[in-house]
Amino acid sequence: MDRIQLDQAMPPGLLRLLASALYDLMLVFGVLVIAAAVLVIPYGILTATDLAATALGRRLLQFYSLTIIVSYYLYFWSGGRQSLGMRAWRLKLVRDDGGDLDILCAGERLFWALLTLLPLGLGLWWMLKDPQRRTAYDRLAATRVVLVAK
Repeated sequence: MDRIQLDQAMPPGLLRLLASALYDLMLVFGVLVIAAAVLVIPYGILTATDLAATALGRRLLQFYSLTIIVSYYLYFWSGGRQSLGMRAWRLKLVRDDGGDLDILCAGERLFWALLTLLPLGLGLWWMLKDPQRRTAYDRLAATRVVLVAK
């Protein structure tokens, strides 16, 4: 895809970012429900036991769920793709040079997002003071979210 001209790109506001994130969280939750059912129901039928009944089974479900969540974001943030929430709210995630993210850059952004959002979402609130309205995790990962023209 073509590089976005960052000098002409508008950064989104906080409410648009939150709306996009909420939209994506609802979608990820739906994907998790389906993915868990695909694993838990056949396991229960074949073994006549609940997978989450054992510590090992719970750990397996947690690892499986985490893998699904990480895969969702890595897939949609890399290769110029937009998550469904980003598409609905006309947002695009790009590198600081305006190019598309690769999988490593998307993974770095996910890492920094998780780390900076843990303390009361401070990584997101950072954008209220940032002159370019960028989040702390976008600054750390050398990425930015821009508004896409209609």
